[in-house]
Amino acid sequence: MITQRDESKEVGAVELRQLQYFVAVAEEGGFGRAAERLSIVQSAVSQQVRTLERTLGVQLFDRSTRHVRLTGAGERLLPEARAVLAAVERTRRVATGIAAGDDGVLRLGTIHGPGDRIYRLLAELAQLAPGLSVRPRRLPVAERLAAVRAGELDAALVRAASTAPGLNLRSVWSDPLFVAVTAGHPLPSGSAVRLAQFAALPLHLAPREANEPFHDLVTDALRSSGIQPPRATPFTGLQEALSSIAAEPPSWTVLYNVTGLPAMPNVAFHRLIEPTVTTALAVPPGPPNPAVRHLLRALARTAPRPTVEGAETTTGYPSRLDVAPS
Repeated sequence: MITQRDESKEVGAVELRQLQYFVAVAEEGGFGRAAERLSIVQSAVSQQVRTLERTLGVQLFDRSTRHVRLTGAGERLLPEARAVLAAVERTRRVATGIAAGDDGVLRLGTIHGPGDRIYRLLAELAQLAPGLSVRPRRLPVAERLAAVRAGELDAALVRAASTAPGLNLRSVWSDPLFVAVTAGHPLPSGSAVRLAQFAALPLHLAPREANEPFHDLVTDALRSSGIQPPRATPFTGLQEALSSIAAEPPSWTVLYNVTGLPAMPNVAFHRLIEPTVTTALAVPPGPPNPAVRHLLRALARTAPRPTVEGAETTTGYPSRLDVAPS
């Protein structure tokens, strides 16, 4: 049989201070001592505890002129009240940590390397803010920037971007680029070179829509050098590009400066003198939030030190070069 709900018997709203006063009276064994502990008048404690009893519909204390003791209901509810107050305190601590950037989640758009740089960055960030959880996301560069604008990411690392409408770009490090060229080209393997030295060879380059900043970096550098090399098959992936370069006729492509690529037959690698590629952190306009401030400090601590021209070696190359997706 369905009956109409009796609204008068429903439990009303319980205030945190009522639970706090209840626990204080139970632990101190009296209203007077509880008032001293709470630095308020005794009448306020008595009033709030009675309001709590009316709200819950149970008596929490046996009261007499000689003692104040918990009832059975009070004994049962005391650990629950303590648990609520402890949860509130934990919530306050977590909120304080989030406000300071020491806790919470940092949603970060990431890139490949070079080398172990991203791993060192995350390790440094863990040292600075052990309670901060990093949620990395790999997205194409255009989607990465759009996610920061939409608030889906707190920040994103991007390469070669000179502008990002609606966002601030903070440069964090610069790296040389590499050329991969058919080994028969008359240059000693591993030497530092300029783009103009490859002007006559077909160039493998990813379409602009695949990675607009990198495409513009390379084409602007070519234009500044006064050359327009013939185009080869568009760069769609590392293995395909290197296989084409290894075959005849000679051709070339531009790669990011990362490490780990094994030696490949009939392919030579050269470090470009210029241009270099700058990695920036894209963040929303205005002061960075506390978590991003920790990230910026970690980036500053792990940024590579400038090297003397020609001091870098080309002994290692990447097992996967992130050219098209950046």
